[in-house]
Amino acid sequence: MIAFPLGAETTPAELARDPHPRLAELRAHEPVSWLPALNGWLVTRRDLALDVMRDAGTFTVDDPRFTTAQVVGPSMLSLDGAEHTRHREPFAAPFRPREVREGFAEFIEEETDRLLTALEPHGAADLRRDFAGPLAVAVVTKALGLVDADTGTVLSWYDAIVRAVSDLTAGHAADPAGPEAYARLRAAVETTVVEGAADAEATEAEAEGTVVAGAAADAEAAADAEAAVPTTSLLTAAADRLTLPEVASNAAVLMFGGIETTEAMITNALLHLLRHPDQLALVRADSALLDGAIEESLRLEPGAAVVDRYATRDTTLGGAAIRKGDLVTVSLAGANRDPAVFPEPDRFDVRRDNSRLQLAFAHGPHYCLAAHLARLETRIALRHLLDRLPALRLDPGRPTAPQGLVFRKPPALHVRWG
Repeated sequence: MIAFPLGAETTPAELARDPHPRLAELRAHEPVSWLPALNGWLVTRRDLALDVMRDAGTFTVDDPRFTTAQVVGPSMLSLDGAEHTRHREPFAAPFRPREVREGFAEFIEEETDRLLTALEPHGAADLRRDFAGPLAVAVVTKALGLVDADTGTVLSWYDAIVRAVSDLTAGHAADPAGPEAYARLRAAVETTVVEGAADAEATEAEAEGTVVAGAAADAEAAADAEAAVPTTSLLTAAADRLTLPEVASNAAVLMFGGIETTEAMITNALLHLLRHPDQLALVRADSALLDGAIEESLRLEPGAAVVDRYATRDTTLGGAAIRKGDLVTVSLAGANRDPAVFPEPDRFDVRRDNSRLQLAFAHGPHYCLAAHLARLETRIALRHLLDRLPALRLDPGRPTAPQGLVFRKPPALHVRWG
């Protein structure tokens, strides 16, 4: 406490409510500070945050205290080194830029239009609960392709699992509904993998028969039949390299990240634009600035404000002596407003030329797997909202602001139009 007086004064309530003034003080005077309230270190300077996230050998996620793993088991989120690679690689291909555009763009366009068509006549809505959340759930449901699991079912599982993780993070026993929901998700994953493998095998055999039969008579028809074999689903493909429990653990992590942080990404970006009419006018006048607005919003208010690591050995970081086993929390929110990188860091500027240097998707081996999908989803959602609701504005009678210690977004985003 003597060595880190600012850290000693910092409370979780302050960081959850409005962390940015305190984070600026810490970054300037105690960039690696001991916070007794968190029983760990908080890193707020961007260069030091990068050092932690790049060095999985010294700062690992693979620790029994990692709460998500306590609920869903080991996954790409809670493993490092060769095991992390083994869990992550089977899921990587569908989330590359080209595959994301080809596999999801049309669906996101259609789902966005469907949601807005339902909302438009009302003239007012909570765009977090009525738009951003349902869109994020729908996209995750499509990505996972679970058999007999609609968006409502996936959302109920997600809510229960998140509550259990939050309970453990707060030091309480997990709500039993969380493990029960995960058991149902795991069963759905198993059914999806088994049925997907059987369907793929049957379709492949049928197509091969068509190719053989048509080889002599009609080569073009045979080629068409071969090309018509559907791509193996995400979960079925992963099951070729992982056990079913491992596929289920990673499906839960994808569900968690795809809903929680993408809902926040859309909601926070809308809030920033509507709070800054001058910047909104720039985006309306030049649609090419929309990407800049999204990156600036991610910089100012990342949906995941922090990421946790655990020291594997005694080390020194930013002058602080960290002991083996210490919790080291990286403040992405603090790093993203580092004035050494971002001049006037508290200003929302859609023309900022280096906003892509923000760390909202983390960095290093645990960089967000679905970052391209989250960006695409947010870009389409904002474009449709601004095109279809030209009079969109915040409801002055229901003000809001982002909040949350770990995940930050407004509890609601009430708007009007028309």
